[in-house]
Amino acid sequence: MAVVTQQIEFSTHGNAEIVDITPDIRNLLSGSGLSDGIVTVFVPGATGGVTTVEYEPGLVQDLNELWERIIPSNKTYHHDRAWGDGNGHSHVRASLLGPSLTIPFCSGTLTLGTWQQVIFIDFDVRSRSRRLILQFMGE
Repeated sequence: MAVVTQQIEFSTHGNAEIVDITPDIRNLLSGSGLSDGIVTVFVPGATGGVTTVEYEPGLVQDLNELWERIIPSNKTYHHDRAWGDGNGHSHVRASLLGPSLTIPFCSGTLTLGTWQQVIFIDFDVRSRSRRLILQFMGE
């Protein structure tokens, strides 16, 4: 079994910005030389996460409203008191979503559903340069 490790780099504005990274993953898969296996997408950092959704404006708004309902940004968190950086909610949201996702691929194609895209959510309170690690394993 072969292992190919790649990176995706991009800038974000923060504040629960949602970025569709599906095209990037597809491009890296096509250049990996692998046909069948799995890819793990990993977020190094404590204020971002990955998942899958139907990436469309209504759902993007629904997700942002959900995060605000369950983990409000206008509340003071213990992390904020300790560090004074105002992103306690960012850490809590990211830990709930999770830092990684594994997707199978067959015949060089991600096995995503018709309306399913892979997204990165930047929960931090400021613009950032982001780097995601992708590890393709297969044949």
